[in-house]
Amino acid sequence: ILRGRRWTGRCWSAADGTDADWILGRILWLSGLEPGRNRGGVVDTFRRYIYLHGTAQRQKLGTAASAGCVRLAPEDICALFDLCPAGLPVYIGLAPPSSPPPPRRT
Repeated sequence: ILRGRRWTGRCWSAADGTDADWILGRILWLSGLEPGRNRGGVVDTFRRYIYLHGTAQRQKLGTAASAGCVRLAPEDICALFDLCPAGLPVYIGLAPPSSPPPPRRT
């Protein structure tokens, strides 16, 4: 179980229930590339702590049940985490982008 982007030292079990929005497995913390849409100001994805992360609420996967995060089964986020180096562009949308994202400024 993660809280505040840090391991708590606890492992989730079914006895913990699924009512809480547990963050399980790993987090991929997102940072937007589009000023005014997901980067900067009140829409900034990074400052709003928008993640890809594992959840115990498997019954809600595929629905708009979070406050902005994309939730996956814990084993899926662990597998995805191992495939994604830091800085890898991630596109979330209904169709692939027409052009690659602009290079990220550091």
